[in-house]
Amino acid sequence: MVSVTITAAGKPPALALKLPFTVVLPDKTLESARIEDVKGAITAQFPKFHTSRQKLSLTGDKKALADEDSLAKAGVTDGGELTIKDLGRQISWRTVFIVEYARPSYISRGVEFLTFVLKAGPLVIHPLFYYLPKLIYGGDVQHSLMQRYAFTLIMLHFLKREYETLSVHRFSKATMPFFNLFKNSGHYHILSGILLAFALYRPKYAALSPVIRDSKRDSLSFLWFWTAIFVFAEISNLKTHLTLRDLRPEGSRKRAIPYGYGFNLVSCPNYFFESLAWFAISCMTGSYAAWLFFFAGTVQMALWAIKKHKLYRKEFGNQYPKGRKIMFPFIF
Repeated sequence: MVSVTITAAGKPPALALKLPFTVVLPDKTLESARIEDVKGAITAQFPKFHTSRQKLSLTGDKKALADEDSLAKAGVTDGGELTIKDLGRQISWRTVFIVEYARPSYISRGVEFLTFVLKAGPLVIHPLFYYLPKLIYGGDVQHSLMQRYAFTLIMLHFLKREYETLSVHRFSKATMPFFNLFKNSGHYHILSGILLAFALYRPKYAALSPVIRDSKRDSLSFLWFWTAIFVFAEISNLKTHLTLRDLRPEGSRKRAIPYGYGFNLVSCPNYFFESLAWFAISCMTGSYAAWLFFFAGTVQMALWAIKKHKLYRKEFGNQYPKGRKIMFPFIF
C-alpha cells in the first residue's frame, strides 16, 4: 500500500475545495503505482476534477509530473506530499486540429454570414469565396488557371491535414487548455481562411484581369513548376509524420530519436516541408495574404522547432546526432 498527501499549489481549486486529501493506493508499491493512478484517485474523490485538468508536482517544484512515470521515478516517497493545480477546461488535440481545418459540428440558427465564416475552417471558407463570388465580391468571377490551381492545392492541403489528424498523428499530450482552441483556430480561420480566400479569388486575379492575362501566372509551365514543388513538399511532410507516428506505439507517450527521410538533416523536417509547401503557394499566386500566412506560419514553426530541438538534446544527450540543424537543412 502507498499513500500520498495532495495539497493545493496556492489557492485550493474550486473543484477540490476539501484539500489536503490523502490518496491511498492499496496493493501498489512505489515502483508499480503511477502518477496517473494518483490522478485517478483524486477524480474518484472529486468527480468533476477530471484527470486532464490536474497538474501534479513535487512540493517546491513547479514541473508537472508525467502520467506514465512511477512514483519512485518521479521522486515520490510513501507518505510524501504532492501539490496540485487546476489547469482549467481542456480539449483534445485531435478535436483542436479538426476544428482548425474544418467547421464546428453545429451553427446556431440565425447566425450572420460573417459569424459563420469566422467559426468555419479553411475547408469551408475557401469554397464559399470560390463558388459564391456574387455574395462576396458583388459579381461573377471567371477564375483564372492560377486561381483554379491554387484552390485545388489549398483544399488538398487541408484535406491531408484532416486525414493526418484522424489517422496519423499520435499526440504526446492528450489535451490542451480549451481557450487555446480559439487562439489556434484564429491562425487558420483568419490568415489562411478568410484573408487568403478573399485576396486570392477576387477579380484582380481573374482570367481576364491584366494582372494575370499574358503574365507568367497564366503560363502552364509556371503553374506546373510550383505545383510540383508543392506536391513534393506535401508528400514529404506526410512521410515525416508517418516516421514520427511509427516511433510512438498507439496509446503510449514513448519518445525516441527519429531517423530517415529528412530527419538526418534537421530535427523537424515536417515543419520545413510545411513551410516549403506554403512558399510554393505564395510564389504561384503572388498574393500578399499567402506571403503573410507563409511568414507567420514559418516563424511559429521555427519557434516550435527550436523548442523540440532543445528537448531532443536534453533528453537524449550524446546519443542525439550532433550535426542536425533545427529546421532548415544546412542553415538553421
